[in-house]
Amino acid sequence: MLLVQFKNKEGARHVGILENDTLRVIDGYTTTYALARAAIAGKQTLAALAQAAAGSTTVNFADVTPLVPLDHEDDAHTYVTGTGLTHLGSADARDAMHKKIGGDVETLSDSMKMFRLGVEGGKPAAGSVGVQPEWFYKGDGSIVSASGEALTMPDFALDGGEEPEIAGLYVIGDDGQPYRVGFAIGNEFSDHVTERQNYLYLAHSKLRACGVGAGLLVGELPAHVQGTSRVLAADGTVRWEKPFLSGEQNMSHTIANLEHHHFKYGLFKRPGDVHIHFFGTATLSFADNISVQPGETFEIEVAAFGPPLRNTLAVAEASSGQVRAL
Repeated sequence: MLLVQFKNKEGARHVGILENDTLRVIDGYTTTYALARAAIAGKQTLAALAQAAAGSTTVNFADVTPLVPLDHEDDAHTYVTGTGLTHLGSADARDAMHKKIGGDVETLSDSMKMFRLGVEGGKPAAGSVGVQPEWFYKGDGSIVSASGEALTMPDFALDGGEEPEIAGLYVIGDDGQPYRVGFAIGNEFSDHVTERQNYLYLAHSKLRACGVGAGLLVGELPAHVQGTSRVLAADGTVRWEKPFLSGEQNMSHTIANLEHHHFKYGLFKRPGDVHIHFFGTATLSFADNISVQPGETFEIEVAAFGPPLRNTLAVAEASSGQVRAL
């Protein structure tokens, strides 16, 4: 099932079940958040509640404005985070990576040590806890762009590059229990030039906007996910294009292991909060020496998630970090 949050032509919010290019509007709920909270309270699955509440009203997807598939009315109650060094890439990339990490561990860079830890211990037996992954914070709900909105990088950024990923979306129940609402395609978007200067700049490079696609996939993530990541020039022509892989079959960690190491912290189990957590990627246009320019568009497409995610790169006006003493 694919759920979509949207605004109609009059600006009213709705949630609908996407069936081909048609949205079947869910009655009684205007947000995915409210629908998820009701499912938790009623101790039923989100899919079952959505199906039961779906009415007879339909609307064409092309006639609505898609929104982020899960949000909170207060942006401060949404955490946006992610994990890196979790994906194995293509068969050739996997072979090269295994050769790279196969020698003496002391000769490896810190990043390759982390990747090797994941390969060796990121998929524990059911009921066990595996090695913890690299983790980073991106921001709150104010940094999340819906499909069709701009991805705005700071004026001081050295780069604005896409990262095509799958994101998990969560609501925390009143008892502090995290509930996975579903999955969505995302553009985690980072400053790779800043990160390349020194890996300790990773935290700075991740404090950026991100995009999340309209379709919320309810249920389990397929073991194999294949999509296409593109950079479109300002005139709409394809400047760069490459397939990308995700799903546990193509990862060094299980989804459950990544979720455990995020939600093991009490800070992330505050009742009512929303979490958007990116699971990582192995495909970047930056790796092919592409420098995306303002006015160019990122497009990330995965058939299982419905409409592609499109965001145009923009640059924010200059702002100061100066502090005034009181």
